[in-house]
Amino acid sequence: MIKSLKLRFILVGIFFLISIIYCLPNVWEPPDALKKYLPSDKIHLGLDLKGGMHLLLELDMVKMMENMVDRKFNALKDAMIRDGVRFVGLDKKEAAITVSIKAEQKEKLYNLVGKEFSDLKAGATKTDGDTLHIELLLPEKELVNLKSNAVRQALETIRNRIDQFGVSEPVIVKQGENQILVQLPGVEDPQRALELIGRTAQLEFKLVDEENIGNVTTGSVPDGDEIVAMRSRNRDTGIATTTPILLKKQALLTGELLTDAAVKIGGEFGNEPYVAIEFNSEGARIFDKITGENVGKRIAIVLDNTVYSAPVVKERIGGGKASITGGFSLEEAKDLAIVLRAGALPAPVKVVQNITIGPTLGQDSVNKGIHATLLGGLLVITFMIVYYRFSGVIANLALVFNLIYLLGAFSALKATMTLPGIAGIALTIGMGVDSNVLIFERIREELRLGKTVRAAVDAGYQKAWVAIFDSHVTTLITACVLFMFGTGPIKGFAITLIIGMIINLFTAVMGSKAVFDLILMKYKPRTLSI
Repeated sequence: MIKSLKLRFILVGIFFLISIIYCLPNVWEPPDALKKYLPSDKIHLGLDLKGGMHLLLELDMVKMMENMVDRKFNALKDAMIRDGVRFVGLDKKEAAITVSIKAEQKEKLYNLVGKEFSDLKAGATKTDGDTLHIELLLPEKELVNLKSNAVRQALETIRNRIDQFGVSEPVIVKQGENQILVQLPGVEDPQRALELIGRTAQLEFKLVDEENIGNVTTGSVPDGDEIVAMRSRNRDTGIATTTPILLKKQALLTGELLTDAAVKIGGEFGNEPYVAIEFNSEGARIFDKITGENVGKRIAIVLDNTVYSAPVVKERIGGGKASITGGFSLEEAKDLAIVLRAGALPAPVKVVQNITIGPTLGQDSVNKGIHATLLGGLLVITFMIVYYRFSGVIANLALVFNLIYLLGAFSALKATMTLPGIAGIALTIGMGVDSNVLIFERIREELRLGKTVRAAVDAGYQKAWVAIFDSHVTTLITACVLFMFGTGPIKGFAITLIIGMIINLFTAVMGSKAVFDLILMKYKPRTLSI
């Protein structure tokens, strides 16, 4: 009995000490000498408590499909020219590509499509004399998979960008079919964050059409060319301007083959920041080839349909390394490096909802939540002392331990505290009190039956345990379901409830029972203040 009691007090004490240590950073800044030995993370506050950004983004699936069909169209055209598949015409519409060929070329076309474009299926075929108009399209199932994969890729890309941006505890979840909910607590520069998240970051290398560049002013654009805005910044004034430049539509290389992007300052670019990029082995091979074939020509570096620089290729560039310049500020260069490292979004995104919650509103929520919890706790403590007397004091002591354990667990797990989380704490306090009420009422019943104090306490805890365990397990199941299927604030509430229920079982049964056993063993009272 004594050994069991000592073990329980040791367990309670160890957990209490650990909880205090993890709670310390929230109320005390340790000296530098102790920082490496003590936890440093505070309880993270959610968007509703700390303030920040609430964004609802929607992927432009129509534009994504257009881009994808464009890539298929260009790739198919190049492959037919390469393999000698002669075609009369080539057209695209929505998710279909129509190839017009002579009948004798049909077999060669089907072999090429089957070998290199297996995701394209032959649709309707129309005959016009000796010319066949064959429709190649993406199956409906493939389109559904592409859209689903696009949302998953966008989620991952946005999460990578935000992680590198340095926001702690962001909420990034899918909502509906093609929408993404983003919550960024504590963001100090909402506009910069919005630009970073929403940038498509489609990096392309394209040839400048030097022969027809004079047509830019007349607006006469040759087939296969496009007019794109070229960005430049005045070094003296810092003002950014754009001028039109004529490029070949076909991209020589894209950012899909990038492995790294980093901000650098100096070198041949003076004191201006620039972004140094590096390709993988395939990208390095392609880059080596295109620079070797285009010595003396200008290759434009295009990001999201804006040209940042169009340098002349002086010599073949091996090793897969290049630089993007454009009169960047340091922040612009950093943000550009982030989006390039994180990868391009599969489709442009538009902001459906943009709410900025100021820290004043967040602090107001914190204060109200704390006041409500403290008031509720004070009323509960008062009730327990008035109604259950000295036993109520023991219950209140267990309640205090419960709260410290809960805050310590939050700090240790680096969980995010939200307003629903505070509500979860209040509910946990209520459940803790409810457990003690069940136990005390059982003890009272046993005392009325004439049992000794020791027998009444043991029987009270034993008989109440089943009801306490049942209520906590059912609440745990509900909390787990909320955590699995809920989003944002609902998850915060569920996490608090899950941790709270586990701690409740420990403090209500083991903690308070240990105190009763100590009193009964040491003082052997004949009556109990309950």
